[in-house]
Amino acid sequence: MKDFFRNTRFKIVLSVAALLLLGALIAGAAGHGETAQSAVVGTVFAPFHYVAKKASDGIDRVFGNLKRDAEYEKEIKSLRDQLNDYKSKLSDYENIKRQNELYKDFLELKEKNPEFKFEEASVIARDSADIYKSFTISKGSVNGIEVGDAVLYRKALVGVVQKVYPDYSVVRTVLDAGFNVSAYELVSNEISYVTGTARLAGEGKCKMANLSSSTKVAYGSIICTAGIGGTVPKGLVIGTVSSVEEENTDISSYAVITPEVSPDEITDCIVLTDF
Repeated sequence: MKDFFRNTRFKIVLSVAALLLLGALIAGAAGHGETAQSAVVGTVFAPFHYVAKKASDGIDRVFGNLKRDAEYEKEIKSLRDQLNDYKSKLSDYENIKRQNELYKDFLELKEKNPEFKFEEASVIARDSADIYKSFTISKGSVNGIEVGDAVLYRKALVGVVQKVYPDYSVVRTVLDAGFNVSAYELVSNEISYVTGTARLAGEGKCKMANLSSSTKVAYGSIICTAGIGGTVPKGLVIGTVSSVEEENTDISSYAVITPEVSPDEITDCIVLTDF
């Protein structure tokens, strides 16, 4: 008999009976009209329901956050697309503005010189190792470009065509020691020539060489092409005198010129194919 009370099965049955009795007492006290079995089961499984509800709430929050994140991503993508569109329009506007500036002054020059023929070109490459700042343009021999053609930006001379290929050309700038063009001072009409040196090119400048010691060229003088030799037309602005210096090799002087246009800043240009 003692063994029966110690038996595991008896203990399990006794525990279940005790739980049913406890559930009945709780149901009676609550007055919900639940059966003893349902009350016991509800009591036993209440913690599991609580955990399940919390898990369900957590899942709902996760999916809610994911939905909001997806909406945010959609809004961000829309804003990025709008920003890219605005950037594209701004780029187009800047290109049109730059071309208008390029043509405005040049067309004024062409009105005074209707015989001018030209090709518009874009700068497509630069030689970063070249101290003279030469650059490559998008037009070549198939467009009528020839060696020696003047290259302009607005009304200013930037350089001359040095090499020509079928669909592109290389431009030698006014800073180059190999550049040489006749020039005159706008007020005094004093004539000489403009060329470059390695030292001045490092400062972004060129010079009007072989001036007399009594030259009237001075700070602020405007230097233009003289048109002598027929390679470049007369009247193109080269730049402004920033100082007048004495040559070390003889008794002559030279004027240091700041070009009207810096060759490394232009993105478009005009090539004079005939004048």
